[in-house]
Amino acid sequence: MRTRVKQALQAQKPQNGLVLKGWVRTKRESKGVVFLELNDGSCRGNLQIVADSSMICAEGFEGINTGAAVLAEGDLVPSPGRGQKWELKAGSIQVLGYADPKPYPLQKKRHSDEFLRSIAHLRPRTNKYGAMNRIRSELSFAVHHYFRDHGFNYIHSPIITGSDCEGAGEMFLVTALDLEQPAVRKKPVDFALDFFGKKAHLTVSGQLPAESLACALGDVYTFGPVFRAENSNTPKHAAEFWMVEPEMAFADLDEIMDMSQDLVQSLTRHIMNNCSEDMELFTRFVDQSLEERLERVSSRPFERISYSMVLEVLQKSKKNFEFPLEWGLDLQTEHERYLCEEYFQGPVMVYNYPLELKPFYMRVNDDQTTAAAMDVLLPRVGEIIGGSQREERLEVLDHRIREAGLDPEEYWWYRDLRRYGSVPHAGFGLGFERLLMFITGASNIRDVIPFPRTPNALEF
Repeated sequence: MRTRVKQALQAQKPQNGLVLKGWVRTKRESKGVVFLELNDGSCRGNLQIVADSSMICAEGFEGINTGAAVLAEGDLVPSPGRGQKWELKAGSIQVLGYADPKPYPLQKKRHSDEFLRSIAHLRPRTNKYGAMNRIRSELSFAVHHYFRDHGFNYIHSPIITGSDCEGAGEMFLVTALDLEQPAVRKKPVDFALDFFGKKAHLTVSGQLPAESLACALGDVYTFGPVFRAENSNTPKHAAEFWMVEPEMAFADLDEIMDMSQDLVQSLTRHIMNNCSEDMELFTRFVDQSLEERLERVSSRPFERISYSMVLEVLQKSKKNFEFPLEWGLDLQTEHERYLCEEYFQGPVMVYNYPLELKPFYMRVNDDQTTAAAMDVLLPRVGEIIGGSQREERLEVLDHRIREAGLDPEEYWWYRDLRRYGSVPHAGFGLGFERLLMFITGASNIRDVIPFPRTPNALEF
């Protein structure tokens, strides 16, 4: 049976006859003995394989270099080397896959993030991106664990949709039509001839379908990929990303604000408690203030401030912002960072935004000028959560849909939720990659998702 490197490194006593499989990180030779550093992805650490040089120099084994995959069988014994408790004294080594050292791009110990983005298929083999992907995996588990513990049902929302949740129109078209055919290329395209008989897109959110499930099951959440055809090349935007989207029946704005804080703090603490080895890499090499910032965010209440009060704070700051803020304009990154990093020096919740800034589904407040909406802002990354109490009044919802230039009949099923047993309900969306950026200190969303989809970038 195969033993993982992580299991071997955590062993409590010597063991005989272990079988390990992995990739060679380094190879060195001294006085007739060859030392291989083996990593199999189970942890950040490597296990040293010690073999007689005659074994490595035998015919067919001279190709054991950095990047090669090998099977090593032998005994786990105490290591006399510094900084390592165990090593494997190999009785036999088998090459599973050779790696030509000349073109293999991961020869050096340090590579720039920009270079590694160009070889996304190989970068998980580096220490940094191996750690990043393990943290991503653990954080995904923590999301499900949190909602299960809080009585939520996990639902699967459709990826192909006929509805525009945000009303912004920045959606990828899905079609089975042969766009090269002259009959199809004429304008306008007749989507009645398409697969679904109407225009279809990749979804920008699982929220609208989640609302229908919440109005039957109570508390639900969806966790999956969403897509936005926004030609944005900022470090915070991608065309494909993952969202955590809970919806709660019989809930209001205050309740989702409470849950937003608890969710972010719980997920942050989970990674701090369960990924200490991988997190140590980011603390040492990415952001030396990371541990202190995570501890502060996970233990302190989030500040809450209305949009109107934000205007006053920014105007009194006397800061020379590139984008001056007036009523009806959205917060920019510079405003978000000032609030989090200078004024409050911690996470901030901004609520009650101007109505014209928010989509049709957000509840209209009694003042008729603001929506019962909120955003959670974190230091360095800015907005990480956006949510609202949903508009449960049919006549108000219809008015808002028309104001957005949409056809209420296209949302007949969504409107039915307001016709048959309507209840106050609320929800939010958490950007999974942005949370990863905050937790690891990464400055670019391209570095926290395995295969980033951005303008003019489509590997695989």
